[in-house]
Amino acid sequence: MVLKAEQISKRYFRKTGGANYFYAVKPVSMALEPGTITVLCGRSGSGKTTLLHMFAGLLSPTEGKIRLDDTELYSLPDRDLSKLRNRSIGVVPQSRSVLDTLTVMENILLPTTIYGTAEQQNLAEEWIETLNIHHLKDVRAAELSGGELRRTAIARTLCMQPPVILADEPTGDLDDENTELVFRCFRKAAEENAAILIVSHEADALKIADCAYRMDNGEMTALTL
Repeated sequence: MVLKAEQISKRYFRKTGGANYFYAVKPVSMALEPGTITVLCGRSGSGKTTLLHMFAGLLSPTEGKIRLDDTELYSLPDRDLSKLRNRSIGVVPQSRSVLDTLTVMENILLPTTIYGTAEQQNLAEEWIETLNIHHLKDVRAAELSGGELRRTAIARTLCMQPPVILADEPTGDLDDENTELVFRCFRKAAEENAAILIVSHEADALKIADCAYRMDNGEMTALTL
């Protein structure tokens, strides 16, 4: 599946001040292709997460369209868009996204209770082994470190095998060893034909990128790798 943005932008209106609106993301067109990793870098507040949320079907663009193959995301009713997101778009959010009262394995398998398959439950075992959290599978999330929570969220996304993966600062809480491990996992997912967008401050993310962009003040420019 190809996730494609066609001249999308996001602007917000101001109640006071000079200009009556500002652009969080200026018009941009780009495509996330199967089997490739796209890296988006830039300073905090530059619009990276806003762009990712529009790609994820979580934030409607002010202008432009986002298509997953022939389906325009924001033309769908909320219920249909939610089903499409669950089945086709995996998101690793920057913020905390696990439930403290559930164990690591229960958190990872939570999406599969709605639309999952037995294969995905088997994959959960494989990914927690790969991400070095298998020994924590029965530990409640409230007892985990920030890095362990991050790897739990990544395993949850990967075991669903979504055609598109959007990861917002996925290595923010990780040491160098686990950062490298997570990037290897994303490369493996890309080799299995996922289209991946990684928003990251990590310079090492560019080492696994097939294409890369930088965002400054809502404007995106291509980088030479």
